[in-house]
Amino acid sequence: MDNGKDLESEKLQSQMQSVTEAIRTLAESCQGDSLLLLALLRRLEASHREIRDGLFQASFPDNRQALYKLLRNIEANGGWPYIHRMKLRSLLGYTQQLSPLEDSSAESPQDSAETPQDVK
Repeated sequence: MDNGKDLESEKLQSQMQSVTEAIRTLAESCQGDSLLLLALLRRLEASHREIRDGLFQASFPDNRQALYKLLRNIEANGGWPYIHRMKLRSLLGYTQQLSPLEDSSAESPQDSAETPQDVK
């Protein structure tokens, strides 16, 4: 690899590190707010899709050697980029772990209040 490519790669690595840190800082600022974190995850997924379906596909190799080089890189460096989604079953499993006390606090005061007829 020539020096120009090395410098370009170093600059890209630095920029990606900055973006990663910015995303982490944003996520930490949303800590405790599942709706904001969900919105962030959706935006990241949408960005991933836009890059994959647009810029990445448009840059596909146009010859066998370049395609082979791309496939070797994918194989050697951890496979295809993938954004894992939490399964609904995992989310439901979390809700089953909640204590009964937390579940009862979700009830409205009217649901848990005894009526004079119940006291008899």
